[in-house]
Amino acid sequence: MTGAGRGHDVVVVGAGLAGLRAAQVLCRRGLDVVVLDAADRPGGRMATDLVDGFRCDRGFQVLNTSYPALRATADLAALRLRPFEPGAAIRGADGRLHHLANPARRPSQAFATATDDLLPVRDRAKLVAWTARVLAAPPSRTAGLIDRTAAQDLGAAGLDGPVVERFLRPFLSGVLGESALTTSAAFVRLVWRSFALGTVAVPAAGMGALPAQLAAGLPAGVLRPGRRVTTVRAGVVHTADGELSARAVLVATDPVAAGTLLPGLEVPAMHELTTTYHVTAAPPAALPLLHLDATGGPVANTVVLPAEHSPDGRALVSTTVLGPPIPDADVRRELARLYGTPTGDWEHLHTAQVRAALPAFRAGRPVRRDVALGDGLFVAGDHRDTPSTQGALVSGRRAAQAVLRELGIARPN
Repeated sequence: MTGAGRGHDVVVVGAGLAGLRAAQVLCRRGLDVVVLDAADRPGGRMATDLVDGFRCDRGFQVLNTSYPALRATADLAALRLRPFEPGAAIRGADGRLHHLANPARRPSQAFATATDDLLPVRDRAKLVAWTARVLAAPPSRTAGLIDRTAAQDLGAAGLDGPVVERFLRPFLSGVLGESALTTSAAFVRLVWRSFALGTVAVPAAGMGALPAQLAAGLPAGVLRPGRRVTTVRAGVVHTADGELSARAVLVATDPVAAGTLLPGLEVPAMHELTTTYHVTAAPPAALPLLHLDATGGPVANTVVLPAEHSPDGRALVSTTVLGPPIPDADVRRELARLYGTPTGDWEHLHTAQVRAALPAFRAGRPVRRDVALGDGLFVAGDHRDTPSTQGALVSGRRAAQAVLRELGIARPN
């Protein structure tokens, strides 16, 4: 690709979920679309690395079947989702492992959850009442609760003390990428709603299977991997190999790269997460159940991944901490405590340090930001909606619809 390439209708920069979803919408309307990405495979931050035959996702990521955009975009049956148990196992300060299940999803565990003494009875009642209010409110109304942090919102509901320190903070920290609960109450309520209604799962082939499926559904020649974009301007995209012209240019990279390509774009702070993978002969837990720490230790969460992630029948354990990696000896010590089993013979397989894993979603930020920047330039990504799979897919659809309006293409009847 040298010189001024022939004109296209749309050039999409970035083959993450937002870029792939935008390309999907635009191609279905018959437009000439090209998707450029510097990597050799689609997915952006959603990727699965094959390490000695084990499927290691690039950081702790899951899908939630309650996400409307996910159901509208992907063939979930073809992904062969492997669900996690609805709930969590929490190692308390008393040294005991407490099991809390969603009684609506696991009625058989309702009595055990109700009688578990990790949380005071009054706190459990307040949590149930708050959850009911979250579920009763339409998502559109919830999206307007941007004036307070999650900590402030929970405090106003009387949720403080043991219920926060022993359950909510440990549970939410791995989802939000931060433990101070400074994230917008609007986003946390939307997250809580999705966990209450949906099934948390991973594809049998790893999280990279989702972007791979979306990319495979695009027409031949649309996706062009290994093409690093250096600059963009109205109607033109520059790469190391030359340039492409287009009627519209959509930047759907990660937030940091988007800010470089689109000077003046507001770029959120990014949360760093590190996920370490260990292999052990026998699984330390019988079920694919999220394990949490109620004592405030360094581990945000840990889980035994589905059998399909292992090539030889051994168990693959995923463990995530907030921020940069910590020594493996410290990780093993924490895992021995959380699972209640020796970890000295566990094999360290892989560490995935993701410095820019999730955009921070501070209080005061609207749930949705503009995707049309003017002069035929557009932007998409989870930094334009919520920092989630749902947000990335929604932003891609919104950006594609904005492009269609810009190009004067009416919606189908």
